[in-house]
Amino acid sequence: MNIILLGPPGAGKGTQARILMDERDMIQLSTGDMLREARSSGTEMGKIVADVMDSGALVTDEIVIGLIREKLEGDKKGGFIFDGFPRTLAQADALEGLLSDMGETLDAVIELRVRDEALVDRIVHRATCGNCGEVYHDKTKPIPEDGKCAVCGATDFKRRADDNEESLKTRLMEYYKKTSPLLGYYHAKEKLERVDGLAEMHVVKAAIGAILDA
Repeated sequence: MNIILLGPPGAGKGTQARILMDERDMIQLSTGDMLREARSSGTEMGKIVADVMDSGALVTDEIVIGLIREKLEGDKKGGFIFDGFPRTLAQADALEGLLSDMGETLDAVIELRVRDEALVDRIVHRATCGNCGEVYHDKTKPIPEDGKCAVCGATDFKRRADDNEESLKTRLMEYYKKTSPLLGYYHAKEKLERVDGLAEMHVVKAAIGAILDA
C-alpha cells in the first residue's frame, strides 16, 4: 500500500510511521532523508542534488519526484509512506501522475487531527532519545530515573530549540496554510481519512490499521 501521513508538528506521524515500518514492512519516504541520501550516493541524481543544495537554491519538485521514482523502482516491500511530500497542490498532482505512470496507486491519505492547545502541551514537554528516536514527555512519559532510554539504554536526549509555545504557534500556522488545500484535494478524491492524533498510541495504531485493512 502507498499512503500519505498528514498532521501538524507533534501529531505523532513519526511514531506511527515507525510502527507501520516494523509491523507492515513499509518504507518511509521522507523528503529530507531522501535528499541527504542522494547527496552522498554519488549517482547522477545525487550530483544534481548536491549542486543545487551547495548553491543555496531550493530543490525543485522535479528533483524530488525523480528521487521518489528511484525509490518506486526499487524494492517496494510493504509499500510506501510519504512523509513531508506533497506540500502543495502542484506536488500532489505530480505525485499522482508518477504513481499512475508506474502502475501504482495512492491508497489512503491519513490526517492525524489534534487540538492546538493539547498539541502545545505535548510538544513543549517533549524529549527524544538521540540514539533511537524514542519520544518522552515530562508529564506522561518521563525519562527514566536512571537517565537511560528504556528502549536502547542511551543517555543522550534532545529537545528542539523551537519546541516552545511561540515558535510552535508559528509552525502550526504555516502547517495549516500549506495543508488546507491538500485536505480539500484528497477529500474530493475520496482518499482522505481522519484519525484522532491525541488518542493513546495503540488506539491511533488500531485506527490506522482499520483504514488500511478496509
